[in-house]
Amino acid sequence: MSKLVEIEVLEKDDKNMRLLIRGVDVPYMNALRRTVIAEVPCMAIDEIVVIENSSTFQDEVIAHRLGLIPLKTDLEGYNLPEECPCKSEFGCNLCRVTLALDVESKEKTRTVYSGELESENPSIIPVSDTIPIIKLAKEQKLKLEAYARLGKGKNHAKWQPVSMCTHKYFPKIEISCKKCDGCGKCVEICPRKVLAKTGNRIEIRDLMACTLCQDCVETCPQNPPAVKITWEENAFIFALESTCVLSPEKIMTEAIKILDGQLKDLERQIKVKKSEKD
Repeated sequence: MSKLVEIEVLEKDDKNMRLLIRGVDVPYMNALRRTVIAEVPCMAIDEIVVIENSSTFQDEVIAHRLGLIPLKTDLEGYNLPEECPCKSEFGCNLCRVTLALDVESKEKTRTVYSGELESENPSIIPVSDTIPIIKLAKEQKLKLEAYARLGKGKNHAKWQPVSMCTHKYFPKIEISCKKCDGCGKCVEICPRKVLAKTGNRIEIRDLMACTLCQDCVETCPQNPPAVKITWEENAFIFALESTCVLSPEKIMTEAIKILDGQLKDLERQIKVKKSEKD
């Protein structure tokens, strides 16, 4: 892997981020992707205590639905349960957040939404108030306490901070002006509209959208094809979509910090093993 790594932000908003990363190889990019998905911690409801449930849903079903509600996360304010000084099975205010739900349908069927969960910490709340939890018929009631903790995606998908995380090679497209007759077949077959026809010329409209599928190459009537699709060996487009529990920038920062720590730990173990053999 190259010592000099270049990172360019291609696209960024509150939920999505797309980066152009140069100077790295495939193993590093795959390790970064897996770290984002499996190692970056976030908050999720882990346990519930049902006080009253007269709905048609079983307690286990309600617990499952509550666990999948994304919660805004404060990584600086809370510890992972296994790293908390309390060492308690039940947790403490440094590793656990309590949320309460007390709802009743008095007159007609109603839907209970995530916005009705009351958190002891105003910063640890559902990312949306409109996630449906359960429907209650007339005179049905649900009362419970839920306990949220930090966790990692490698233990359960509810602790994954992203809904999508991918990487692909940075594409290179070459169009031979001498061979291309401007028939436009490559433009018509491309599902991502990467190419465009301007007069009798084929031009690149959106290079970043190319998925390297080679359909445009295969459909070209010229022999050899006038279109050539390749990629840069050490350049990648890295994209992630946050569930809004953490900002995309925070997810990337934490992932790089965790991965760097793991690599340093691996390096230390190798040195120890080597010294033992010597």
